[in-house]
Amino acid sequence: MNNQNPSLKPAILALIALSLIWGYNWVVMKESLRYCSPVDFATLRTSLGAAVLFAVLLVQRKSLRPKEIPMTIVLGLLSTTGSIGLVIWALETGGVGKTAVLVYTMPFWVILMAWPVLAERIRGMQWIPVLLAFSGLLIILEPWNLHSSLFSKIMAILAGLSWAASAIVAKIMRRRTEFDLVSLTTWQMIFGAIPLIAFSLMAPSPPIRWTNYFVGALIYSSVVSNSLAVLLWYYILHKLPAGIASLGTLATPVIGVILAFIQLGERPSLWEGLGMVLIVAALALISFLGVMQYRRLKTVIKQD
Repeated sequence: MNNQNPSLKPAILALIALSLIWGYNWVVMKESLRYCSPVDFATLRTSLGAAVLFAVLLVQRKSLRPKEIPMTIVLGLLSTTGSIGLVIWALETGGVGKTAVLVYTMPFWVILMAWPVLAERIRGMQWIPVLLAFSGLLIILEPWNLHSSLFSKIMAILAGLSWAASAIVAKIMRRRTEFDLVSLTTWQMIFGAIPLIAFSLMAPSPPIRWTNYFVGALIYSSVVSNSLAVLLWYYILHKLPAGIASLGTLATPVIGVILAFIQLGERPSLWEGLGMVLIVAALALISFLGVMQYRRLKTVIKQD
């Protein structure tokens, strides 16, 4: 057992670093919108991120030919155009903390979508986090108290839905053929950036203020949080069980909430805070169930 610990330490440190990178990126994206319109920032972030990943493919001398082009385009529209575009739109008028938590409802939408699409039924204990998450959503949305931030909350939920749908599409694609994950991520980002580029050229928006902060924020959000973090995530998945890896990323929305409070002074209302706690608790439970399922499968495989 002791011989295995040193090999796991780099992966665990990488997981901590990834959670911090992704958690702080919520604050960076929010602050960037002081200098740039949402559509322009989404376009710049995805385009620069795709360029960096394409450069990685060149350095690694991997095939530049995308596989399953129609499905990859669909994946790009959901994962990049929809998810990233809606996140930035939600952040324009919404708070960082609640936006991050609402977007991270993605695992629960995956569970619900997988039922009719992939014939993966919700079983037993899985119903508890699903019900917790929907209770949290209802409390955060406050349908009994409609106000201006409702639009932002709906955009954040739609971003989580789009992200979840992209996960279902990716799972269908992996059932059909083997993919290099870096290549797939690169091409879906390229295809997903094209509609954002077109929309940014057509939609009127104020000129970008190219300050030192904005340039640094753009590099952080696109290169560090978008491109390099993806490679870091693949390394973590290679070294750690998927359940443990997903449990580690649970810290991302929590870090976003904490840093938004520290740097931006965001204070969620009582109802929003309660809803966020319920959703984070549901995320923790679904991740824990994933770890337990992985351990049971590992035990069965060893016995066979």
